[in-house]
Amino acid sequence: MDWKEAVLDGVADTAKLIPFLFVTYLLMEYVEHRTSDRTKGLIRRADRFGPLVGAALGVLPQCGFSAAAASLYSGRVITVGTVIAVFLSTSDEMLPILLSNGSEGALILRILLVKAVYGAIAGFLVDILFRRLNTRKIGVGIHGLCEKEHCHCEESILRSAVTHTLNIVLWILLVSVALNLIIEGVGAERLSGAVFNQPVIGEILAALIGLIPNCAASVVLTELYLEGAMSGGAMMAGLMVGAGVGLLVLARTMRSRKEFAQITAILYGAGVIGGLLVTALHLL
Repeated sequence: MDWKEAVLDGVADTAKLIPFLFVTYLLMEYVEHRTSDRTKGLIRRADRFGPLVGAALGVLPQCGFSAAAASLYSGRVITVGTVIAVFLSTSDEMLPILLSNGSEGALILRILLVKAVYGAIAGFLVDILFRRLNTRKIGVGIHGLCEKEHCHCEESILRSAVTHTLNIVLWILLVSVALNLIIEGVGAERLSGAVFNQPVIGEILAALIGLIPNCAASVVLTELYLEGAMSGGAMMAGLMVGAGVGLLVLARTMRSRKEFAQITAILYGAGVIGGLLVTALHLL
């Protein structure tokens, strides 16, 4: 892959996210500027079911949900448990690879069901165990983002949504192109060779690869599983952690680097535990 292919692939992947991000930021601005305190309160109370809804949406084959969830969390519209549920259940490139390889429908459904159910359960537990990450009220985060990007949201919510979308899209594009070049330089073979088909070690290393915010990670993990070079638990650990560009959006929109590191650690730990459970319970 030369630099032209890296740019084209980055543009193609990023373009898919634009509708999701624009609608998300438009919704956030509308909630903040056009709804009453009572409506905001209803949205806040609905967060108790957020992880369930997030896990169900994340399992759908649309990479934009993780980016949208990250933006909504940065704006404090959803809880940390909900964004974790979306990240854990999202599948990125796994589903098309399984389908193209002629995998049995029962296997695909079992993988999707495990990711969705575990994502929901983990999301609820995260909200219980890490309540302090949900202390700020709805709408607080969007002000910080507006100040950072000088979007002048008081003039037009449409202008603000466009500004936020363009800024995030540019960030994602630059990082995606860089990752394409790095992964191509390192080589998928070397990347896959770092993951061992061993208990515990496999889950730990696969989850580290899953943290790479690029579709290449999910491609390598899924293909290794199909080739028998990786256990089902290791694959699931990597795919659960693999939140696509969700982590990139969080890194760009969150004002606290410490909080971003905490969420990444929570996601990684949940992914490893999920993979170990899949192995122990022989779910795949």
